[in-house]
Amino acid sequence: MKLSASAMVLALALAGCNTLAGAPGDDESLIGSTQNNLTSLNDVIARNPNDPQGYNVRGIAYAKQRRPQEAIADFTKAVTIDPRFAQGYYNRGLVFRDMKKPQEALADFNRALEINPSYGSAYVSRGNLYRLQQQYDLAIADYNRAIDLKSDSAQAYHNRGLIYQARGEHKQAIDDFTNAIGLAPQNPEPYHARSASWLALNDTKQAIDDVEEALVRNTEYVEAWTTRGRIFEQLGDREKAAASYAKAMALRENYPPAVEGFQRVGGVRGRNYNLFDQK
Repeated sequence: MKLSASAMVLALALAGCNTLAGAPGDDESLIGSTQNNLTSLNDVIARNPNDPQGYNVRGIAYAKQRRPQEAIADFTKAVTIDPRFAQGYYNRGLVFRDMKKPQEALADFNRALEINPSYGSAYVSRGNLYRLQQQYDLAIADYNRAIDLKSDSAQAYHNRGLIYQARGEHKQAIDDFTNAIGLAPQNPEPYHARSASWLALNDTKQAIDDVEEALVRNTEYVEAWTTRGRIFEQLGDREKAAASYAKAMALRENYPPAVEGFQRVGGVRGRNYNLFDQK
């Protein structure tokens, strides 16, 4: 079964939206030292129990070790000591977001921005929450502010592009993805997202070129292999589509979009598809 153009664009747009957890750029990094020797941090805090930065740094270490409750406790201690410690609220907000607690995360990002209205990373993070809640106008306002403050924010451009893409404003989306690529050319996500908008504008050559640029940067990018399959499926090239879907399935067993696409194009399980002749 051949996908309609509208169904293809929707599928690619959704794939682009799902890449954002590890979006390009460093705007959403935990802010503070990367020191992660807990014994040393414990000693520092014991010597300076009223220094919020010590708790902030240890909270980062806990977060990076995937110990969110301890991280939350340390960030909370930091902002209790200094209620105007914007980094503590921001970092706690990131952990709350990763814990699937968007309201708590939003409250912390709001507080960080109340304290520091020029906190560019907090605008990006709050914009991401709004985007995932489909509050697109609020998200775009935050991304615009982040770009005003930090014109090299690849993530703000990328995420704003995803909103334009979801709205069908593909020329604006392409402009934003292009800016993100210029600022962080090593990241595969903007290439992957831009391919969807090129396809929506019926430029299949650009769409294929972009998805393959994404794959050059990350050969194990499952969503990009699946997108490549969808593009060739849309073009009616079932062989190339099956090869791409098969690669995605090899990387992530039983990945539903790849399995469904492979079945649609009549792929044969166990067949050794040759990707090297698929350009």
